[in-house]
Amino acid sequence: MSAERVAPSPPPNTAARAESGRGGGRFDPAVLVATCGGLGWLGRAPGTLGAAAGVIAAAAVARLGLSPLAEVAAAVVANLVGIPACTRAARLMGRGHDPGAIVYDEAASAMLVLLAVPAAARGPAVLVAAFALHRLFDITKPFPCRRLERLPAGLGIMADDWAAAAYAAACLTACRWLGWL
Repeated sequence: MSAERVAPSPPPNTAARAESGRGGGRFDPAVLVATCGGLGWLGRAPGTLGAAAGVIAAAAVARLGLSPLAEVAAAVVANLVGIPACTRAARLMGRGHDPGAIVYDEAASAMLVLLAVPAAARGPAVLVAAFALHRLFDITKPFPCRRLERLPAGLGIMADDWAAAAYAAACLTACRWLGWL
């Protein structure tokens, strides 16, 4: 009788990378979503590229002429999709809790900032201000942003950006109310 040999299981990160067929899972659907189609792999400031993509996406959605409620629903769905996508992508990429290449959180949360402004009022100055404010608060991480990063997996990846978006939306609203935009 011959004994059947069972190969030992590889360590978790190795298994995750092998699952995709390439190191880091770059072509896994979750990684493609979390990196915004690979945008997060480009350049030295991937979060900035992600936020820019989000502002462009929000401007494009505004041009569709959706009702405000439909636009809010689209932004909420886009943000909720980020939780499982970023969870899986971070696990596959094996580069810590929030790998730098994951930029979906910046893109999706930038869309939330622009919900503070009616679609018809989103001119170039408002778009640039929304982008700049979002980056400011995402980089500086005022309370409670840093704490929200500690939430588990994809929820932590997304939640700190939601708080940054709330700060940015409040400032954007104040700037418009003061007549600066």
